Amino acid sequence: MQRFLVDVGLLNVLVGRERTSDRGHILENIVYLELLRRGYKVWTGRLRNTEVDFTTKNRNGEIEYYQVSWGISNKETEKREFAPLEAIKDNYPKFLLTKDAFTQNRYGIIHKNVFEWLMEK
Repeated sequence: MQRFLVDVGLLNVLVGRERTSDRGHILENIVYLELLRRGYKVWTGRLRNTEVDFTTKNRNGEIEYYQVSWGISNKETEKREFAPLEAIKDNYPKFLLTKDAFTQNRYGIIHKNVFEWLMEK
């Protein structure tokens, strides 16, 4: 089970060093907290035969899926991050959030810049 911090700045204090190598996990933590702030119910971990970062229910009770990655600049990472969402065969919205400036939607998966997503609503 993953744990999420309320203040990602505490992570640096707790480990006594800068955690730039863990940027993806820190970004995932930020998205998790934002989903909670928006009033979503959030689950993490396995979903059927795959793992997706977050399965959520929004305030209207609608399911949404979120995958978070620092970036998908190479084909291996792109495949790894899209694959869990592609494996889910329902018609609920699926989002891949990255820091990439150029996004690419595919197979109904909405790829968004995470910083623009954070500014929504």
